[in-house]
Amino acid sequence: MLIRSNWGDEMQVYLDNAATSQKKPEAVFLAMENFFKQINCNPGRAGYELSLTAGRKVMETRERLARFFNMKEPNEVVFTQNITVALNIALKGLLRQGDHVLITGLEHNAVVRPLKALEKDRNISYSIMPTDPQGQVDPVEAAKLIQPDTRMIVATHASNVMGTLVPIEELGQLAAEYGLDFVVDTAQTAGCYPVDYKRLGATVVAFTGHKHLLGPMGIGGFCVSREAAKRMKPLYEGGTGSISDREVQPDFLPDQFESGTLNTLGIVGLGAAVDYLEQAGLEEIRAKEEKLTGKLLAGLQELPGVIIYGPQDATRQTGTVAINIQDVDNAELSFVLDKKFGIMTRPGLHCAPIAHRTMGTFPEGVLRISIGHFTTEEEVDYLLSSLQKVVDAI
Repeated sequence: MLIRSNWGDEMQVYLDNAATSQKKPEAVFLAMENFFKQINCNPGRAGYELSLTAGRKVMETRERLARFFNMKEPNEVVFTQNITVALNIALKGLLRQGDHVLITGLEHNAVVRPLKALEKDRNISYSIMPTDPQGQVDPVEAAKLIQPDTRMIVATHASNVMGTLVPIEELGQLAAEYGLDFVVDTAQTAGCYPVDYKRLGATVVAFTGHKHLLGPMGIGGFCVSREAAKRMKPLYEGGTGSISDREVQPDFLPDQFESGTLNTLGIVGLGAAVDYLEQAGLEEIRAKEEKLTGKLLAGLQELPGVIIYGPQDATRQTGTVAINIQDVDNAELSFVLDKKFGIMTRPGLHCAPIAHRTMGTFPEGVLRISIGHFTTEEEVDYLLSSLQKVVDAI
């Protein structure tokens, strides 16, 4: 065991932002508190003033997100419980019996498990696009996998394990060339890297609110054009507050996919977070992330016995870095960093076994270190000095 009594906790450092952003802008708390205390009514379900006010709050967030993702109109932004639900709606709503899909070698189980279910239910098949151990996807080689029954390309914008940025613009061009649907998972990039729906040529761009978008948990969604939505089947049906005289699901956005009471409190918090991000500026946010990631990578490269996965280039990845220390179990390492140094990281397989097979780290996994918007240089220095103590103790 690596635990030593003379290693004292000096700081509390959160480095698991790929799972969720722990710190949020103060404006998020204030917006949610104000809504909960002063409004807290169901939007779109009545004509009294507070219900109408709640509806306006929801629309304000749609408008911010439409601007943020460069959508034509606010109603092309659909709210869901999280990005997993959004991806399920996209995959199960667009794919038909016998379709073939291309995915990257980095996909999260939020993509793989729905495809596995569709494999059984609708005879869907999928192929993994050539992806090297650093996470680099080759669009040219990917084109060779396209078959007559290929209908879709699905791609994460960045690996949730090692941060590698995927060439989604090139994949979008490939999808357009062959007339394929293109579904993009932005769980690791929305909020810290530009995502432009129109420029990507995407069919669906799925997002989650609680990571780099700096909103609360329990809110996510997807962007989809009206034209593409006409081809999508809802995952579930129910009350929408619209055309309530009919017993069939509305066929217009966003009601088509938004049955039941929305997480309005979460939507309000997300709206405040997006407003904060717009004011901070994505270019500045990305520049800070690159600087801190470069500092982290340079420091890790100096530590003997540390194995770094991914591009090891801050310009080609997010602030997520995957490592192992030779002869040290990554779960034990994460435990020691938490209990003895107050540093929070995540070990294991990160719900992405395909990515770990691509990396060559299955089944043992890696230790994931993920920088976020509120991470400081001091915290990166502290992590590196703590890892140095661990290395010295081996």
